Amino acid sequence: MSNTVDNGKRRFLTTAASVVVGGAGAAAVAVPFVTSMLPSAKAQAAGAPVEADISKLTMGQQMTIEWRGKPVWIIRRSTETIENLASLDSLLVDPGSSVASQQPEYCKNDTRSIRDEIIVLVGVCTHLGCSPTYRPELAPEDLGPEWKGGFYCPCHGSRFDLAGRVYAGVPAPTNLVVPPYFFQGDNRIVIGEDAQGAA
Repeated sequence: MSNTVDNGKRRFLTTAASVVVGGAGAAAVAVPFVTSMLPSAKAQAAGAPVEADISKLTMGQQMTIEWRGKPVWIIRRSTETIENLASLDSLLVDPGSSVASQQPEYCKNDTRSIRDEIIVLVGVCTHLGCSPTYRPELAPEDLGPEWKGGFYCPCHGSRFDLAGRVYAGVPAPTNLVVPPYFFQGDNRIVIGEDAQGAA
């Protein structure tokens, strides 16, 4: 056994230990800092896509789910309802859904939907943010003989048809918003992103 001290080895071990301890300390300081910049679980949940099971949704029925703190309506429309949409075009501000921000490109069609019988809409009036009521009945006394079902905003009287298109002569300037969504099989809808994963 040699009594000589290998100073080179000692320096190497001391330096290596210092680097390991220093690195651990830097990581301990950096992790909370980096974590603080990430969105909270509540914020992630607020913007995260949500799923809805529509297997029990009957004809004419509306279900409401929450996405990003807003109500989202899902309604199963009848064939008659779908056929009535075209007859309303002359009464509407934007029957062709020309305002691109009001719906994804794949819903810029006559029914504003992926599947004609299912409409998905953000349930917030485009005037001042009230939530319109679902009025599926035909020609009710308070809404007149030309009413073929739709949404009526009790705050200021805005009206929308069953594709969420706004009537002319009401305070709301644009159609109801269609959020990004896609079908996951026959009976599930994912709201908050499209089939390609874009939110």
